[in-house]
Amino acid sequence: MQTGSDPFSYKSAGVDIRAGEETVDRIKSHARSTFNASVLSGIGHFGAFFQPDFSRYTEPVLVSSVDGVGTKLRIAINTGIHSTIGQDLVNHCVNDIAVCGATPLFFMDYMAFGKLNPRVAEEIVAGFAKACRENGVALIGGETAEMPGMYQKKDYDLSGTIVGIVEKSKIIDGKSIQEGDVLIGFRSNGLHTNGYSLARKVLLSEFRLEEYIPDFRCSMAEELLRLHISYLPLINELKVLNSVKGLAHITGGGIEGNTKRVLPEGFALDINWEAWPHLPVFKVIQELGNISDAEMRTAFNLGIGLVCICSPENANAIMAAGNKLRLHPKRIGTVVKDVNTSSEITLSVVIPAIQESKDEIHEEEETEKHSIIEVVEVPDEIQPWSDEPEGTENSRNK
Repeated sequence: MQTGSDPFSYKSAGVDIRAGEETVDRIKSHARSTFNASVLSGIGHFGAFFQPDFSRYTEPVLVSSVDGVGTKLRIAINTGIHSTIGQDLVNHCVNDIAVCGATPLFFMDYMAFGKLNPRVAEEIVAGFAKACRENGVALIGGETAEMPGMYQKKDYDLSGTIVGIVEKSKIIDGKSIQEGDVLIGFRSNGLHTNGYSLARKVLLSEFRLEEYIPDFRCSMAEELLRLHISYLPLINELKVLNSVKGLAHITGGGIEGNTKRVLPEGFALDINWEAWPHLPVFKVIQELGNISDAEMRTAFNLGIGLVCICSPENANAIMAAGNKLRLHPKRIGTVVKDVNTSSEITLSVVIPAIQESKDEIHEEEETEKHSIIEVVEVPDEIQPWSDEPEGTENSRNK
């Protein structure tokens, strides 16, 4: 029991209601800058109202996704640069539903702070709003929480929810993919928002965030805060061509791990890992960390942020669209039959030998033990990509 003269209060417990009110006042104008005719309410209500226009759709399907930006947050927090992490989150979420063929409609955010700083919150939301405007998305609401005891004072966490719409017959789900189809990769901007736990462990044990890195032609902080690209403009171009069979946003799990998610059963990927130049940041991480190729391919995008699967005869048109947007498309592989799958199931029954007596029973020693145990644009002149359009020659796994 408290025996002093000062009573407990919410503020003394670490939650400042006035800071929350100031934050709402600061972010309102940023959110309003993204509104369109479908938004029926302002910021501050218990719920957000959005009236979509279904007049252009015969069978409209809503597509949603929730995501975060992983430990890239630690870079933003440690550098005090909060204006781009919100853009990263929106672009990441946009890509996740755009690869399904969806047009994004609205976005909602969640921000949790150890100690709410209205200025920092406003910078983050300004980033949300900027990316929402660029992607034609309405920022219609969110939640801001101050959680003392859960986070350090300067720490915060973010997540975003996005909802989009697609005509049912236009859903891109990979069902028509077949053997011989081509994989076309489009460049990333760096790590985007995945692999940061490993990247920080390797890079920050050797370099300071403010340190200039010749291989990157910028500081370590600038490299690690490069913006996650929104592929929505490209995907919109590709949808007009009506020749895309499958799309994969390359995030955690790497190129193979994400692209195989859209493959029908019975197919696999034959990736030519030398078909494109890997960005310097990935080379430095691998060399400093003595990391195997297999681990790198699982943890990072390795310079490919989006993969498109199409018929060989449509590859040139799709690559032309990518070149138009300076996304340096490369043929990075093909779809093949999965030799590890079979339509036949074989059952093997083992009948143990009958033991004559207890004396003949010999226990084998256990030989195996088991345990249970996610600001900066890349100047084109420093991208290790050729500005020459990709040729039409086929590539194969080396």
